[in-house]
Amino acid sequence: MKKKKGKPWEQMNTRELAEATKEFDLPGAIDRGRPLNPAEREQHRRAAKRGRGRPKIGKGAERINITIERDLLAQADAIAHQRKIGRSEMIASALRLLIRRKAS
Repeated sequence: MKKKKGKPWEQMNTRELAEATKEFDLPGAIDRGRPLNPAEREQHRRAAKRGRGRPKIGKGAERINITIERDLLAQADAIAHQRKIGRSEMIASALRLLIRRKAS
């Protein structure tokens, strides 16, 4: 299956999309693949070894359920958005800062 040049799929109308994908409607379309080359095989092996899900950081993560005042959460979310980080990362950073201050 060679990649055909043309419009990106998201810009195609229904007729164009049907024409571009008609080869996948045929029986046995999945059987027309090819074996992995050595580089792809190695990449697959590494991915399988690593396992599914997010990469483990430190000893891993644990999901917790906490209650926070709505205004405080909104302020934290605003700062996290400004720094382009997630809420969990924002809270973890704040906890690390408090723990470091306690240790000094």
